[in-house]
Amino acid sequence: MSTATSVTIDQFERMIDRGAFTGRSEQRVELIRAELRSMSPIGVDHENIVDWLLEWSFDNVDRKTVRIRCQESIGISKLETIPQPDIAWVSRKNVRGRPAPEDVLLLIEVADSSLGFDSGEKARIYAEAGIRDYWIVNIPQRRLIVLREPGNDGYASRIEHAAGAVVSPALVSASALMVTELFSCLEGHGS
Repeated sequence: MSTATSVTIDQFERMIDRGAFTGRSEQRVELIRAELRSMSPIGVDHENIVDWLLEWSFDNVDRKTVRIRCQESIGISKLETIPQPDIAWVSRKNVRGRPAPEDVLLLIEVADSSLGFDSGEKARIYAEAGIRDYWIVNIPQRRLIVLREPGNDGYASRIEHAAGAVVSPALVSASALMVTELFSCLEGHGS
């Protein structure tokens, strides 16, 4: 018999407002399908990739139309889900409140120990929510996984890109990302 309690987005927001998660060192929590989930701690390789992606993002978008968010939530109300993706490019049309799936132009998760979750359950959630361009940075295998064509059963298109590949966002005119350059920030650091 399960003892899990469902939590709505409104309840989760009240918990945050009341400090339910403060004072817990390194604890990061997401609301996934009405369930509180602890997030994996962030390692040095993860941090370096996120830093590189942030710099690339700021260098390659029109910041009058695109807002860059780093490890901040998006709201998927129909699934009672508030994930905190590593990088999200969102339309500046909605600058108040938490962005919704229709505001997301590109969503990126950086995965090391979280690869199974990011490419499994989170990918299904993002597809069901209609996130049209979802990238997963696979640190252990030095690959960039690009998922597009979302539907209720997942993404219809999944392409893994290795060193030498060049990838461009589907919904935003931006310079291409060179996969070799993405992983160059890890040289000299272990996997």
